[in-house]
Amino acid sequence: MWCIDFKGWFLTGDGRRCEPLTLTDAHSRYLLRCQALVRTDTDHVWPVLDAAFREFGLPHRLRSDNGSPFASRGAGGLSKLSVRLIKAGVTPERIAPGKPQQNGRHERMHLTLLQDTATPPAPSLREQLKRLRNFRRLYNEQRPHQALGNATPADHYTPSPRRFDGVLREPEYDEEQEVRRVRHNGEIRWQGQTIYISEALIGEPVGLRKHNSAGWTVCFGPIMLGTIAHRDDRLRKPKQQACGLVDDASASPTSPQAQQQQT
Repeated sequence: MWCIDFKGWFLTGDGRRCEPLTLTDAHSRYLLRCQALVRTDTDHVWPVLDAAFREFGLPHRLRSDNGSPFASRGAGGLSKLSVRLIKAGVTPERIAPGKPQQNGRHERMHLTLLQDTATPPAPSLREQLKRLRNFRRLYNEQRPHQALGNATPADHYTPSPRRFDGVLREPEYDEEQEVRRVRHNGEIRWQGQTIYISEALIGEPVGLRKHNSAGWTVCFGPIMLGTIAHRDDRLRKPKQQACGLVDDASASPTSPQAQQQQT
């Protein structure tokens, strides 16, 4: 499992905005990427992920918060970015809203990043980018981690054997599922009804499986989008299921003040 998030923007000494995107391997804490992006949308985040997948292989899951561009309020919480992840062979996993401790070790890395590179920020954006590059190298190769037995992330990290060829493939569905392709307006046609699914899935195939006598479940690859009851004209979305904790919240302060309060 990998973890992804934006550190949160700050201004460098020359008034330039800096917003680092960070990507870590959850097991080893290896910092795979630490890049400042001009914008926080899919068009800028995806190239970072694509390059990381090609260099390090594919994780099975990618954990994020519920913010854009990682997730949306639509069916399955899917965004355009998470749809690309699924087509690459990676399952998106979201923490519960307002529960940053469920991405605890990644948040703890952000505190170290803030303290080492932006307290205070560099006098210029160019210098700040240099600090971020140096931080990644030191964090991975020289900084010991108590949780790793005082070893470094580089001592524990192993690239994924799941290689990425750059091809985004549509999910495959079994013979028990009816397949419908999402139309230009985010809808599908189903048993004489027009049912809205998601604009994030325009052009993509979704699978519908008979669910006892209650109706049909609708999914996109491994993600359940909701259910359609008999003679119903809408998709009923399920409640989000919280993922398991990565680290205990008290061991993962996200601000210098929180760290100072620990004993």
